[in-house]
Amino acid sequence: MSQTIAFQGEPGAYSHQACISTYPEATPLPCRTFEDAIDAVRSGAAQLAMLPVENSTFGRVADIHHLLPGSGLHIIGEAFVRVEIALMAVPGTKLETVERAVSHAMLLGQCRAFLAEHGITRVTGADTAGSAREVSELGDPATAALASPLAAEIYGLDILAKGIEDEGNNTTRFLVMAPEPDMTRRGDAGMMTSFVFEVRNIPAALYKAMGGFATNGVNMTKLESYMVGGSFSATQFYADVEGHPEDANVALALEELDYFTSQLNILGVYPRDPRRD
Repeated sequence: MSQTIAFQGEPGAYSHQACISTYPEATPLPCRTFEDAIDAVRSGAAQLAMLPVENSTFGRVADIHHLLPGSGLHIIGEAFVRVEIALMAVPGTKLETVERAVSHAMLLGQCRAFLAEHGITRVTGADTAGSAREVSELGDPATAALASPLAAEIYGLDILAKGIEDEGNNTTRFLVMAPEPDMTRRGDAGMMTSFVFEVRNIPAALYKAMGGFATNGVNMTKLESYMVGGSFSATQFYADVEGHPEDANVALALEELDYFTSQLNILGVYPRDPRRD
């Protein structure tokens, strides 16, 4: 039986593209919010969720790190998706007739040079795929959308130009979430372990907690802090490290980390995506 994978956004969103490229046999399920995508897995309406966590140009995706610890789900994979931006309009439109482009503010900011070169005004829309749908329904050749090539295909729009982003290596990292963890796999490119923790209220606790990763030769690829419950005194940290908790050096580093933390929660152990390089 085919799996269903939930994502936030409308059909044609970059999260939709991530679902198709990573799980081509699965049925994508569009959801209104990240919470809805998580709830779809918890309720059994979907077996997996594809959630964006960070972009190489704009950094982390807001809210995701707050949602992961309390979601009850586990990270079982990661996916890196190249963000190729296309300018699209109703069939028959010529580039020189486009006066305005509508899209999510993030995408508009990634195509400043192209839009300026062609004298196209930026108009902020709700999201990328939704903007493509609106342009299709509007039917105005003067109004185009910035979205993925997949959105143009879904909404019957002509691609007037693509690959127009200012940064040629713009990439989004996604996490694949499931109801149960899977600690049995070993990826050819290595493994990743993601976890959140709160340090104990002692001097230099974070410095001491991180020391175990350095002395045991564990590469930490990500460390971010964020407040918990709106409190300035309770800071939670999210981290990604290379390796599996059953590896001797990772086990020793996590043991040392646990000594200096008041809370430690492993979110997932999963194969390292080769596209990470």
